[in-house]
Amino acid sequence: MNIYFREMQNTKLSSYGIIFAVIGVVLFSAKAVLVKLGYKYDISSEHLLLFRMVFSLPFYLIIAIFNKPKKNKKIEDKDYLWILFFGFVGYYLASYFDFLGLQFIKAGLERIILFLYPTLVIIISKIFLKDSISHRQLQAILLTYIGVVITFWGEMQLDSKNLYLGGFLVFLSALTYATYIVGSGWLIPKFGVVVFTSYAMIVSSLCIIIQYLIFDRGDIYGYPIELYLICIVMAVFSTIIPSYLVSASIAKIGASNFSIIASLGPFSTIILAYFFLGEDLSLVQILGAGIVILGIYIVSRRPK
Repeated sequence: MNIYFREMQNTKLSSYGIIFAVIGVVLFSAKAVLVKLGYKYDISSEHLLLFRMVFSLPFYLIIAIFNKPKKNKKIEDKDYLWILFFGFVGYYLASYFDFLGLQFIKAGLERIILFLYPTLVIIISKIFLKDSISHRQLQAILLTYIGVVITFWGEMQLDSKNLYLGGFLVFLSALTYATYIVGSGWLIPKFGVVVFTSYAMIVSSLCIIIQYLIFDRGDIYGYPIELYLICIVMAVFSTIIPSYLVSASIAKIGASNFSIIASLGPFSTIILAYFFLGEDLSLVQILGAGIVILGIYIVSRRPK
């Protein structure tokens, strides 16, 4: 009876984990659509990112205050320095490159390129941590890059310079985020997922605020009210809520299972961009996205 009860409980936890993952991935993928909507109000990437993080910061501060690191975890002073570094690289730089790239490419294409980060994690781990790469992982890496090439082929425009620039910037976003994933692997067990995420997001918010105060100081009060509403929606529904839904999902079903579900991201963005931005949904784009997702699935699934 006890075994049956535990199995029922584990099944229930897994179900919640899957639901959290799906909702979190869809909300995260909506960010690209909201960014494109924001650009219609003639706003710079810096101001758009500033609004996103400023509106998010109070929530992360409150969550960090009420969620302290566990006392039984061995945390050294240098671990807080690593949080500063990975908060800067993983959330600030990754978000900044992503917002810049979205000025030049469609939201659907952005999400496809951004979801190369699982394969980049493998490559970075191999180079810096000397982790071995299996044949299955090599196949996944090859598939994902073939998918991106096919998608680019279908998105070719006369102004190819901007297309390549936007794609490169989003690729840098994926690369910096992958660096954050690899480097923070030993910090999350010490601080906990929620605490570490809160601290890293606070660092990222402070970075964009400092950037504004030093290099910009432009008027941020003269935008239409519609833009501020878009930024508030982005902060709440495409930053704060999904960040903790994803954390809860990983805690319940594991990172590998979540990675498989996260493959819904490219399709989710393409569909949202089709309905809310009027972007084309071509067969070539669907084919490229499908190949990328197949590669991510291969690299994410557990070996039998």
